[in-house]
Amino acid sequence: MKLLAFVDLHGSLAAIKKISVLARKENVDYIVCAGDITIFGDGMELIVKRLDEIGKPVIMIHGNHEGEKSLKHLCDKTKNVKFLHKKTLTTDGYVFMCYGGGGFSVKDAEFEEWSKKEMEKIAEEKKIILVTHAPPYETKLDLILDQAAGNRSIRQFIKRVQPKLAICGHLHENAGMKDKIDNTKIVNPGPWGMLIEV
Repeated sequence: MKLLAFVDLHGSLAAIKKISVLARKENVDYIVCAGDITIFGDGMELIVKRLDEIGKPVIMIHGNHEGEKSLKHLCDKTKNVKFLHKKTLTTDGYVFMCYGGGGFSVKDAEFEEWSKKEMEKIAEEKKIILVTHAPPYETKLDLILDQAAGNRSIRQFIKRVQPKLAICGHLHENAGMKDKIDNTKIVNPGPWGMLIEV
């Protein structure tokens, strides 16, 4: 399965154009957005419309710049953009586990509770792709001035469950960075998009 992931677009129409061209050229199966498509919600309707027009399935979560309800409402009016905060999507032997918002908390009890419940429903043979806005704690993706600024709850989940892939963002300084926690590949794809084969 071929993915095109991006995060922290913050209203860049140039980045959307590049993502659109790349998605069609590479014939990706899914576009995955890990949040912050706007600057405090400005221009959200236009950006969602442009993503829908690409004609590929888009997995969408909100970041800390979008309201959950307003982004869900816009996505619900599209053909291709699916808002999946606190939801899963099963396809081709994979399960996308999606959790948006936040980015500033070191622990997230709501994520812990939600992920535990979801794991009880997921068959063991399914491979998991975790999509969060916040990065996991203590990786190359959460370092700011050599200090870890990520989320411990997400890291604990990755250590326990070992997803195949974790896509996140939030910290712009680490756009394009990759790392691993045990066998889990972790990426911050940045606003210009990153092709990922799973």
